[in-house]
Amino acid sequence: MTDAGASARTYYGLDIGGTKIELVACDEAMQVRYRRRVATPTQDYEAFQQAVIELVRGADAELGDSGLAVGLGVPGVVDRDSGRQLSSNVPALTGQRVEQDLRAQLQRPLYLGNDCQCFALSEAQGGAAADYPSMFGAILGTGAGGGYCLQGRLIAGYNGIAGEWGHWSVPAALLQRHDLPLLDCACGLRGCMERYVSGSGLALIHQQLGGDAVDASAIAQRAEQGDAQARQALAIHRDLLGYGLAGLVLTLDPHVIVLGGGLSKLDALYRDLPAAVAAHLFGGPRVPPILPPMFGDAGGARGAAVLARQRHRTV
Repeated sequence: MTDAGASARTYYGLDIGGTKIELVACDEAMQVRYRRRVATPTQDYEAFQQAVIELVRGADAELGDSGLAVGLGVPGVVDRDSGRQLSSNVPALTGQRVEQDLRAQLQRPLYLGNDCQCFALSEAQGGAAADYPSMFGAILGTGAGGGYCLQGRLIAGYNGIAGEWGHWSVPAALLQRHDLPLLDCACGLRGCMERYVSGSGLALIHQQLGGDAVDASAIAQRAEQGDAQARQALAIHRDLLGYGLAGLVLTLDPHVIVLGGGLSKLDALYRDLPAAVAAHLFGGPRVPPILPPMFGDAGGARGAAVLARQRHRTV
């Protein structure tokens, strides 16, 4: 998608995923004017860099505009001292100085952020949470992550990991209630929320109940058709997710929660989650609105462009 009238004030945002890299070019109003996706080279760092460079230069050529700045939404965290990527579902990036290397290659301002935080920022700036003073964007996809925005600005925190609610621990009482095993997490901890409340977590719960290996959307479809096993899996998942979101309410008290990732497409969540969250709160606090995302799976790339605009303006 292109716009021949793209202005010189263009910001690029790239969302780095385990299967695809998406680039969007946004104007000053953060309207997407150009979009392109390519497969992510997950094992070869040089091939990864080349893919990003070709996307950016391709956008330059298509728009006749080099863009003011580039934002990069990357999974994992960055060591603040060394600038190296500490963990990622793109193995080629682990241990690399991604921000510095790409800035040198592209010869233009480049700003790196966490992909889940970029999703939250996109929904806070012109998205589903635009009219709220504070928001939390909760990603429920292959894993579980998120980001917190206050007055439309991302609060990344001291380590840049604010919003990593997927690595809170599920309490033993909840695991015991639902007869679930204590699972190891790729982060090195055990019993992390994302192992249970993500899309893959819902599939695992279904299998723990004796169900076959199907994905979250199939489980939801079966539940709608009256399948008792699928309904039970969703009920357990909803209880665990309600606990996790209640923790966010007690910790951050956001004015709104916006869901992202594959599970955000399940309509039943918006109907049933408020009661599941309330069940894990003491009397008094209200559950904030829980909303679907406005920008869908394009949110991360657009959020990276918003990040580039905000940081570039403060330089």
